[in-house]
Amino acid sequence: MSAIRALIVSSSYPRSADDWRGRFIADLVSALPTQDIDVRLWAPPGTLPAGVTTATVGEERDWLDRLSENGGIAAQLRVGPLAATTAAAGLLRRLWTLYRREPADVVHVNWLQNALPLLGTRQPAVVGVLGSDFGLLRLPGMVSMLRIVFAGRRTLLAPNAPWMVPRLTELFGRVATVQAIPFGVTPELFSAVRRNSDSAPWLAVTRVTRAKIGDLFKWGDGLFDSQRPLVLLGPMQEELKLPSWIDYRGPTHPAALLHEWFPRAAGLITLSRHNEGRPQVLIEAMAAGLPVVVSDLPAHRDLITRDNGRIVRSRDELAAALDDLSSPISNRLAGEAARLHVQRDIGDWAQSADRFRAAYRSVCAS
Repeated sequence: MSAIRALIVSSSYPRSADDWRGRFIADLVSALPTQDIDVRLWAPPGTLPAGVTTATVGEERDWLDRLSENGGIAAQLRVGPLAATTAAAGLLRRLWTLYRREPADVVHVNWLQNALPLLGTRQPAVVGVLGSDFGLLRLPGMVSMLRIVFAGRRTLLAPNAPWMVPRLTELFGRVATVQAIPFGVTPELFSAVRRNSDSAPWLAVTRVTRAKIGDLFKWGDGLFDSQRPLVLLGPMQEELKLPSWIDYRGPTHPAALLHEWFPRAAGLITLSRHNEGRPQVLIEAMAAGLPVVVSDLPAHRDLITRDNGRIVRSRDELAAALDDLSSPISNRLAGEAARLHVQRDIGDWAQSADRFRAAYRSVCAS
């Protein structure tokens, strides 16, 4: 039996090992190739893992590099509708050409918008769905267009968290199979050893935008200080005034989180109001044994229990959560429960790749 030719499409990919952008795509494609799965990747330029070849040609490479450098389609939306429309049209036009140029037994599309140019082709498709895609589904006519695209082929929609399955089934269950396929984590995270001290900082690891920061600056005022420091890590993508009690260190990358930040942190906090699917850094912190404090979003309720962290809905609840998790025993127990949850229910990238390979075989089966 010949190998399945899988064309993977992503508009985000890290340039190097210390680049935070599209890291989950790089981790996934590193684990995917086997003797029976041939992987070609269409994405911004970066170091390709062994067994993966590029499907990006000519000016596509430079155009995708500029798009990534400018923050992707989401960042262009913040610039204005003209910039976003221009970027989206350029991306869809190039994908239209790609899908008709590249021979593939299955197309693995990341982000729903990237599936639109499949219209008129017949390749089976596995379509990864993230939380941000739910904003796209609110656009007039988008659901109808996607239904037409999916109805013309064997399609598996693969949200990265179970909470998205009911809504996607309601919208697309007649034209596609819907199955949650979680992203994994780097296996080294499971063996990370924490070195807590009385002044261990809390971490907020996020793109710095109003939606991603959410209520953190408002609720955190008076709760974080030199005795309970808060370190903010991530790229500044909107011009926000940072409170004086925030220790902002700029963008980071997975190796720094694994070796420098996670081992000495008291926990991870995110009070995001963004359209989250399943925040990758959240499950990475949990895998490293950190308790987490999160806002009340479907993406967080899907992961967090009283055993492994705290969901907070007000400043008072945030204060109580921080006080509770300042106890070394409570902190340790919550961190151990967080790690166990990720090990048991999510797993590493090899396990995630197994799930995606099974999805490829499913849609390719006659």
